[in-house]
Order: sequence, then structure tokens, then C-alpha cells
Amino acid sequence: MTHTYQITGMTCTGCLAKVESLLKKVPNVKQVDISLTEGTADITMAKHIATKDLQLALADYPKYQLSEAHTHHAVVEQNDQAENKSWLQTYKPILFIGTYLFAIALIAGKTSDGINGLTAMRIFMSGFFLAFSFFKLLDIQGFADSYSMYDLVAKRFKGWAYVYVFVELALGLLYATDLLPKLTSGITFAVMSISLVGVVQSVLNKRQIKCACLGAVFNLPMSTVTIIEDGLMIIMSLIMLLI
Repeated sequence: MTHTYQITGMTCTGCLAKVESLLKKVPNVKQVDISLTEGTADITMAKHIATKDLQLALADYPKYQLSEAHTHHAVVEQNDQAENKSWLQTYKPILFIGTYLFAIALIAGKTSDGINGLTAMRIFMSGFFLAFSFFKLLDIQGFADSYSMYDLVAKRFKGWAYVYVFVELALGLLYATDLLPKLTSGITFAVMSISLVGVVQSVLNKRQIKCACLGAVFNLPMSTVTIIEDGLMIIMSLIMLLI
């Protein structure tokens, strides 16, 4: 038998993965199919399971609330409001961060003869990795859940999602101190290239999943903005490798 339940509090694919894993641990649950858009879960069970038992499975995560599927309208309205946000409103966090980093890079690269392009790129890349790793560290579990939904390596070995956060942090520090510049750029090129493949596949397949670039703090959808972001880092690391 299959029953449909309403689940509130899910904002990203990381939330979806967490709720799904918790519900599957309930005895007699055979299958859980969650719709993030609808805010519903179709639960197939070997025999009837009381709603309170399903709610108890989510008790350690109070932001997720499970109920009988009669509050559908409220969830649809909430999702419609999110979908009606403008492009600028959606990507405002990443635009602000990029603008700040660009300004800092120009200031750091300024010399009496103009702008030192290599220094400006190095500082921009340092700020990029330090800022983005900071947001990931605020909720490393949420980031790992989201990242493992599309990254080629993390889908097969979720532990890489946790390691990736500290790789970004290390790259940020190496660029800031200008230590081992060639090795740092080589690692950046390799890591970001692998990440880009998963992003491109998700965008081309029109998968409605959350971009994990800013961790689980902001609900940014996967889009061409993510491709541009990763592609920019790949191009800059390649330039620094070749010069």
C-alpha cells in the first residue's frame, strides 16, 4: 500500500535526501518517493504505519514536519512565491560576493603602473575559495547531501563532498600566501573541471536541484550561472599554470 503525506521544511535536495533516509529507516517502509516541488512524500509500506510513527522518525529534525496530505495548497503557494522571484533576487548572494571579490582583487593588484593581472587573479581566487568554503562549513552535512546529488565523484563516494570543503579552504589559503603557485593552480584546474562536468550534465538534463556552491545556506538553483562560475575558475587557473 502507498500513502501520500505532506512534508514541510524541505528547501533543497539535501533536505530531500535527509528526509528520505530517515523515513526509510522506519520498519515496514518499502519505498519513499519525495517531490520537493510539491512538498509531498509517497510512502509504500508492507503494512499500515501510523502517522505518528513516521513523525517520530523526523523528531530529531524539527524543521521537517510530516502530516496527512491536506495542506497541499499552502505548499503550492509557497513554491509559487519562490518560483516568482526574479533572476536578480535569486542570485543576489553570489552577485554580491563576486562584486566584493572583484573589487578587492583590483585593489590588491593595483601598482604604480596600473593593475597587475596575475596578482588580481590570485587574490580573486583566494577570496573565492575562502568565501565559498566558509558558507559550506556553516552546514557541511547539508552541503554534502546537495553536492552528492550531482558531482561525479561525490555521487559514488559521498566522503569526497566533505573532503572537497577542506580542499577549497586549502586552495584559498595557498592562493592568499602565494605558496606552491603551480601546484595550487593545477589542483584547481583538475578539481573544478571534474565539478563542472557534473554541473553541465545537471543543467542539460534540466534537473531541478540546488546548487551547492554556497553550501546549504542559500537556496540557489543549478543553472548556467554555476557553469560560468566554475568555468571562470578553470580559465584563471589555466592562465596561471601557463604563465
